[in-house]
Amino acid sequence: MKIRTLHPWELSCKEAMEVQRRLTGQVRQVPLKKPVKTIAGADVSYAKQGTEVYAAVLVFSFSDLVLTDQALAAGTVKFPYVPGLLSFREAPVLTKAFRKIRRKPDVIIFDGQGIAHPRGMGLASHMGLILDCPSIGCAKTRLVGMHPLLPETRGSTVLLTDQGRVVGGVVRTRDRVKPVFVSPGHAITLEESIRLVLDCCRGYKLPEPTRQAHIAVNRLRLEGDSLAHC
Repeated sequence: MKIRTLHPWELSCKEAMEVQRRLTGQVRQVPLKKPVKTIAGADVSYAKQGTEVYAAVLVFSFSDLVLTDQALAAGTVKFPYVPGLLSFREAPVLTKAFRKIRRKPDVIIFDGQGIAHPRGMGLASHMGLILDCPSIGCAKTRLVGMHPLLPETRGSTVLLTDQGRVVGGVVRTRDRVKPVFVSPGHAITLEESIRLVLDCCRGYKLPEPTRQAHIAVNRLRLEGDSLAHC
């Protein structure tokens, strides 16, 4: 895949926030231009000790979710942990993995936020711009916003709002299991994001692309941790 260079990565926290504010204006919430035939999941894992970080990208056919491509990458974390600036820690190693993917998927699901972010620029939005690809944020926890009570049945959805603006949806992917927080990243609507997440859930809380990416990247991390202690 081609990677767009939007800014340098050697930034202070203040500079990173300024980049997010500048890029927010480039994020588009528009319907997908074509039917989804391939969908990817991406995830990152950190070494238990040290500064090593690992990324996995898995591409599946849609809607049967057969694995068609995958890429792994490793790197070193150079940006501090600051809530709201996750992409500056994870995007560099993710882009290394995406460079190895043979063909750009139609949509990518990230384990993180899209526009449901203090500056509207979560990991999925940031990576969507970098990759020039429709992207979805599917997070396990809420970063911003409020929502009404969510019914316990699978498929139940309520809107997530922040300061009067709809920024995502709270989605129950399994009966009586904690929900996920879905928000459009880039070049996709909220309704499409929620539908695709639900369509990709196959009996587990997380959609299969990110669930499988999580398994793959943790396997890679464990191998890296083992080598570090040899």
